[in-house]
Amino acid sequence: MEITPTAETLTPRGCILIKRHGRVRVKVQRIRDRTVKHNEVQLSTRGHQRCTGRDKAHHCAYESGQRLKLQIIKSVELRWPYFGTQPNVNKIFLLVRAADTKAATERFHNEVLGKELFRVVREKWGSNLNSLISEKVLAIPGDISCDNLGVKDPNLREEMWREIDVILNSAATTKFDERYDAALGINTLGARHVVTFAKKCVKLKMLLHVSTDFYKYRLILENPFFMGETLNETSGLDIEGEVKLMGERLSKLRTEGATEDAITSAMKDLGINRARLYGWPNTYVFTKAMGEMLLGHLRENLPLVIIRPTIITTTYKEPFPGWIEGFRTIDSIVISYAKGKLSCFLGNVKSILDAIPADMVVNLIFDAMVVHASQSSEIIYHVGSSMRNPLKLLEIRDYSFRHFTKNPWIKEDGKPVKVGKVTMLSNMASFHRYMAIHCLLPLKVCIRDHKFN
Repeated sequence: MEITPTAETLTPRGCILIKRHGRVRVKVQRIRDRTVKHNEVQLSTRGHQRCTGRDKAHHCAYESGQRLKLQIIKSVELRWPYFGTQPNVNKIFLLVRAADTKAATERFHNEVLGKELFRVVREKWGSNLNSLISEKVLAIPGDISCDNLGVKDPNLREEMWREIDVILNSAATTKFDERYDAALGINTLGARHVVTFAKKCVKLKMLLHVSTDFYKYRLILENPFFMGETLNETSGLDIEGEVKLMGERLSKLRTEGATEDAITSAMKDLGINRARLYGWPNTYVFTKAMGEMLLGHLRENLPLVIIRPTIITTTYKEPFPGWIEGFRTIDSIVISYAKGKLSCFLGNVKSILDAIPADMVVNLIFDAMVVHASQSSEIIYHVGSSMRNPLKLLEIRDYSFRHFTKNPWIKEDGKPVKVGKVTMLSNMASFHRYMAIHCLLPLKVCIRDHKFN
């Protein structure tokens, strides 16, 4: 089977196409307990089609209030790019946003292989790694926001359509307040371009799309979004209309001679306003939801799996614990606290912050490939930890306090930062009181003393 990854358009990750050989034996069983061994993956899934017989155990576990446990008994070593094992993979086409093949290859080597994440691979293969990479991976210049994924070489496109078995699309811009034109191009229209490209792949066994977790109170049903669906039951959501509106607004700003900063600000405001109009909190989840709508609407009989992870954090075990690239998701809060810059936080102490380690998400992606290849259905997985191992805000505060008390942040002058426990403010009233006492009152005293002096 050949899998082609689609790398993220803003970074050299996202869309992957893979060709592999090998067989996998998979054991799937329904369970009621809440304990699972570390090397097992707990999944919940529900297709939008009715299920019968053995398929019901796969797709309709929620109908009986049960969960699914999927355990890989024997693995086709698809985890090689992350975990350093040699796979039965013929080729990986890696789509990279770049001007040409040379630039795409340089980005791949510098911004992917050069990362610490590949330390285990480098240690395992040593001087043979480069030859292995050149044999297995082809970095392709492209852009997911363009037709045909921006692949300009017609011969290469024909080869991809002829050889690809699986498409993995994780391309996204994840900024909550991204410019509306950028978010639509990547998260929404990018999904349309991927499914259109996938339907031309004659051997395709699966399109796997990485989306994001959409929170609903209490039970979360893994249902697909349908065209025009909104969260607040507002009617009139039309994706083509959104694209047209964005284009007209952008064209008007440029015609009026607006500065690039002004255009960026206006596009950010437009995205937030359109998202909130239809019940979404920000541009990111709104455009990702519209991307899912297009996938479901356009896929026809194409096997489609959608992965909806929650907050992705550092690796738990593979290829080694604690890796993440840069400051992501909740990292900025933790770092601010470590530097002594966070004394209070607005939030219910009992609120659950659903986080999931990156390697667990990757494991599930490949396991889902194995389980659902060649199934002409739409399957959706929510990937999170809150059912099995909920992480509450109060626990984050206490864990952070203990950790940075024992392992303080060292300032540039070599002195450690002494941290205290963050004051948790459960509502806006307590927030206003805290600000009045700790910020406004000292400020007034300072101003008064300044006048007298």
